[in-house]
Amino acid sequence: MNRNELLELYSNAYNNLIAALEEIPKEMWQYKPAPNKWSVHEVLIHIADSEASSFVRARKIISESGSTIMAYDENAWAVKLNYHNQSIEDSLELFRQLRMMTYNVIKNLPEETWQNFIFHPDNGKMTLEDWLKVYADHIPVHINQIKRNFNEWKKLNS
Repeated sequence: MNRNELLELYSNAYNNLIAALEEIPKEMWQYKPAPNKWSVHEVLIHIADSEASSFVRARKIISESGSTIMAYDENAWAVKLNYHNQSIEDSLELFRQLRMMTYNVIKNLPEETWQNFIFHPDNGKMTLEDWLKVYADHIPVHINQIKRNFNEWKKLNS
């Protein structure tokens, strides 16, 4: 995918997520396909946490090229932050706002800024272009995960 296609995918993520959720009954959002797998509810809270991290990372790359960012253990966050007790509505709204704000920052950046980079403890050097690829693909990956959960739930409840 070229950058314009990635930017379009990135900017449409919220609407694509909401469209996918409209096909999934809320009564299955707590269903976990396995003890170590996430429910739809947990996925949605994770998306907001991830987007908050993404929001900071994008600004760090743009403004402080060459710096190091923190990694985090998303599974530990899901458990220790008790994702099932957090509000899906708040998480979706936070995701929408953060994604829109970041898109408005990155959509018209000068070409040379796309070569700015950060160091990620697990992934090494990441340019702004690398960052965009990761986060443009993040929501489609989770939409597929949500659909898999739904399909498994339907098999158990048919």
